[in-house]
Amino acid sequence: MTSTPSLTPTASTNARPLPLAGVRILAVEQYGAGPFGSSYLADMGAEVIKVENHQDGGDVGRTVGPHFFGPGDSQFFQTFNRNKKSITLDLKHPEGKALLRKLVGDADAILNNLRGDLPAKLGLTYDALKDVNPAIVCAHLSAYGREGSRAAWPGYDYLMQAEAGHMSMTGDPEGPPTRYGLSIVDLMTGLAMAYGLLAGVVAARTSGQGTDVDTSLFDVSVHNLNYPGTWYLNAGAVTGRTARSGHPSLSPSELYRTADGWLFVMCNKPKFWSLFADGLGHPEWKEDPRFVDYRQRLANRAELTRLIDEALMARSTQEWMEGLSGKVPVAPVNDIRQALENDFVHERELVRDFEYGDGRKARLLANPIRITGVDLPNKAAPSMGEHTEEVLRDAGLTQEQIDTLRSKGVIA
Repeated sequence: MTSTPSLTPTASTNARPLPLAGVRILAVEQYGAGPFGSSYLADMGAEVIKVENHQDGGDVGRTVGPHFFGPGDSQFFQTFNRNKKSITLDLKHPEGKALLRKLVGDADAILNNLRGDLPAKLGLTYDALKDVNPAIVCAHLSAYGREGSRAAWPGYDYLMQAEAGHMSMTGDPEGPPTRYGLSIVDLMTGLAMAYGLLAGVVAARTSGQGTDVDTSLFDVSVHNLNYPGTWYLNAGAVTGRTARSGHPSLSPSELYRTADGWLFVMCNKPKFWSLFADGLGHPEWKEDPRFVDYRQRLANRAELTRLIDEALMARSTQEWMEGLSGKVPVAPVNDIRQALENDFVHERELVRDFEYGDGRKARLLANPIRITGVDLPNKAAPSMGEHTEEVLRDAGLTQEQIDTLRSKGVIA
């Protein structure tokens, strides 16, 4: 938590409604992938209502350390759940299932990131809900899909990186296969789910017909093989690891040593190679038959890397950044502190204060999408069950009915 002034204006400057205003989404979600996807929807103005099972302690992300703002309020949880609402509901209780169905009647979509065999058991599929809302979109994010031999398998990001071949392409050729520093499969699968959900909602609002929309960590990780996958499918080529995180088919496009660290250079167009050679004080390299075009530079990569290292080690990373930035695609290798203290991060207003409503603030990374005339919301993630009574009253329940549900343990 921080009291540092926000990097973005606190006053609303909205000239138009938020793009997803009026969209209501129930989210049976926890941990990372699902909540990350729905955070995009909440940031864009959708009413995202987290359905948390208080009998199990709610979203497990609330307890993921090591950093906390308070009990049940981890910094991990805040990252994925700002701008949402939270209700408690035991979906294993018959009255809990009945109450969920009532809420579905006024929703556009319901999403979950459960194990593949659980949505059907909990009544979260289109077949189970279409009688109360024919237009409901049911978005499912699982490890391996809801059908097939692995439907009941648990699964996580790192497993997908391993099995889908990502680790075989990451790291140094002489070292072990390596995972990404971030849970990138979780993040991309969450985004794929949000995209699929919105596609379903657009169609349902036109046709009145809802549907199931499925994605999985495994499917997205295989899809993300992208052009190396195409290379194998059509040319039989198996792309492996390259030294210094280099591009598999372009050079110079990798890490190079400077006097005090590393510089990533990407001369992915002929003009950049020319400008880079000039910037290093070696215009003769442009005419050197070993480096004259992409094919020759790749064939002579080891020698080219040695020569570039030798030239760059004459100055510091910062000095090279000052001389090459904006002309040649270059970047320093920063740690997290350096990355977030970067002046350009501040210029782009990529950090915001998210308000709890009682004067406290959580400093989080801003949504990367910008919409002209719209200031995205900045509410901190809710406490578990913070909006239970509000949502149930909106659904037509009386206080007596709410109190009865609480006494039965259906809600907290």
